[in-house]
Amino acid sequence: MGSLLIKNVLLDGKKTDILIEGNRFGSLAAPAGTVADTVLEAEGMAILPPFYNTHTHAAMSLLRGYADDMPLQKWLTDYIWPFENKMTRQDIREGSRLAVREMIRTGSVFFSDMYFDIEETIEVVQEYGMRAAIGVTFVESHSKSQQSEKLDMLRHWVDPTGGLISLTVAPHAIYTVGPDLLVKCAETARTLGMKIHIHISETRHEVDDCVREHGTTPVRYLDSLGFLGPDVIAAHVVHVDEEEAAILARRGVTISHCPCSNMKLASGTFPYQMLRAAGCRITLGTDGDSSNNNLDMREEMKFAALLAKSTSGNPETMPAGEALAMATRNGAEAFGIDAGEIREGMLADALLIRLDDERMQPCHNLVSNWVYAAGSSCIDTVLCNGRILMKDRIILSE
Repeated sequence: MGSLLIKNVLLDGKKTDILIEGNRFGSLAAPAGTVADTVLEAEGMAILPPFYNTHTHAAMSLLRGYADDMPLQKWLTDYIWPFENKMTRQDIREGSRLAVREMIRTGSVFFSDMYFDIEETIEVVQEYGMRAAIGVTFVESHSKSQQSEKLDMLRHWVDPTGGLISLTVAPHAIYTVGPDLLVKCAETARTLGMKIHIHISETRHEVDDCVREHGTTPVRYLDSLGFLGPDVIAAHVVHVDEEEAAILARRGVTISHCPCSNMKLASGTFPYQMLRAAGCRITLGTDGDSSNNNLDMREEMKFAALLAKSTSGNPETMPAGEALAMATRNGAEAFGIDAGEIREGMLADALLIRLDDERMQPCHNLVSNWVYAAGSSCIDTVLCNGRILMKDRIILSE
């Protein structure tokens, strides 16, 4: 891997030249006359960290706009699951391709996925050069032989990219996975040093069913199984109380907040202030295209911030910089990726944002513009691991 010089780019309010050596930021103030294998002129652009989408279902891009405007349980059982049962491996490949293209164009360089026939998604991710944590999904409805095959895949996994793709152990949820399999998933993940990806407390219906079946709430139930830990990525976490927030914080669980999906499905209001006060690490995810209905993490930032302000009645809640950190640095840290900031020595993931776009003018505050005003069309260039994935809004692998 060679070197890349980004010239005349705005960083922290100052124009500078940035040298990327291999896959990491070398100098953020490269001296005049610096030579590199590739030179990228960035006059009129600012450099910002890209997005790390901590919860989605990529192949569900094929269900965008299908079965909208209905409750989650009806949406899932009457429409989504029957549709998915008819999807072929080729469908999943093309759905994943559509999702990856959408994510790159909207500034994401990483996503944490949960779906089936993951070999198709892995090949697409490899083709485009993104980062991804691909979930090997477990549900009770799969046969014992299918579950055994999944466990074998996890044990024998070798990343074909040398660091861009990892696998996670992904028991879908407590209402689709029983206690024995939940424990088996957690034990397998910890033996192999993998992350665990699961939906938790997304709806009131889920909580009520858990109380009826197990005598307690989902977070308490999972904690009683020894399931929760710093390797767990918990999607949604809408219906929890203060004691559960303390449990999640104490166990080091990472929360993937999905504001657009939660609002669209009317799943409930994310208790941001309570979880933050408890000390939980909060990241952002889009959920799938079928319940969002896009994978635009910049849009997710804005909705997260506005929802937090509206819920609290305080405009100072979740300022722009905090929303940006949730969408960038927090997500990267949760998956052990040394990125999410523009800093010397860190992995060279970045976005170049056009400042001449109407939505970025006037630029009194770059971060505020980016969170509250901009659209994904402001993104000119996407870098992942020191490699240009998109330039002039053209995805280079295509």
